[in-house]
Amino acid sequence: MRLLLAPMEGLLDDAMRDVLTRAAGGEAYDHAVAEFARVTSTLLPHRFYTRISPELLHRGRTAAGTPVRIQLLGSDPECMAENAAHLTRLTPPGIDLNFGCPAPTVNRHRGGAILLDEPELLHRIALAVRPAVPATIPFTAKMRLGVNDHGRAVECAQALAGGGVEELVVHARSKLDAYRPPAYWEEIAKVAAAVDIPVVANGEVWNVSDWQRCRAESGQRDVMLGRGAVADPLLAQRIRRVAAGGQAGAPEDDWPELLPAIAHFWERVGAKLEARHVPGRLKQWLKLLERNYPQAARLALEVRPLRNTLEIEPVLRRHGVPLIAEAA
Repeated sequence: MRLLLAPMEGLLDDAMRDVLTRAAGGEAYDHAVAEFARVTSTLLPHRFYTRISPELLHRGRTAAGTPVRIQLLGSDPECMAENAAHLTRLTPPGIDLNFGCPAPTVNRHRGGAILLDEPELLHRIALAVRPAVPATIPFTAKMRLGVNDHGRAVECAQALAGGGVEELVVHARSKLDAYRPPAYWEEIAKVAAAVDIPVVANGEVWNVSDWQRCRAESGQRDVMLGRGAVADPLLAQRIRRVAAGGQAGAPEDDWPELLPAIAHFWERVGAKLEARHVPGRLKQWLKLLERNYPQAARLALEVRPLRNTLEIEPVLRRHGVPLIAEAA
């Protein structure tokens, strides 16, 4: 059984990957995937990759030891291959192709899930990139079930597998579905039955019960967690505990364990972003944490009207978040 941490543009960046892989424990996630690198007609410099995945400067791993694969998004087979070859010089823990992003701005420029209407193009991209990636570096892809429906999901999966992709993550929704529930986990079973490479289930796994149903309906042992992991940073830990025969535990009881994680996130985001953007990142996370932690809802209520870090830090301290300045 494997648990993977999803790429999520604008949410699951290096700061959040660091926090989540620390909180869940160093071995909770088998690997993570960084946000996509958009490939157009130019060769992306190495500094671009190290910016989206600073882990590349540390053997491609988070501080907790979780490997982080790099994801490429684009529609030109030759450009994708050239960029993949250049990227391999940084020896990433893996290279992944993005055919799952449903964002209109990305899709308008022929990137992400919109390409799922062109299985032959998926095949040409995979076929071009495959020789550029050494056998020592895993070569994978992530896709959705289709653009407007699920009719070509099997065809797309076969195109990628036939092009040399070694493993496929399938998000159980179409581009049109975006992130609206439900996820059609049963469709993943049809994809997996049609290819001879490992398939990982993804989509709408918010808790241990979802994970159990996802595995049962998709027929897959391995699951990728996205927003559910952000909403409960201990979700991977809970899943592994249940898989070993233990109890998941109630999230609200674990709130004290999250307080250092919130402090660490605040520090990481403060070092990475301009001060005016830091409060927004915290509010974004608290909004998701509210799904599982009533304590986060109370904290969010106080933080929501505040606009700068000097106003927010006393509130964090009052709620028990051990900020570095206080610890010093």
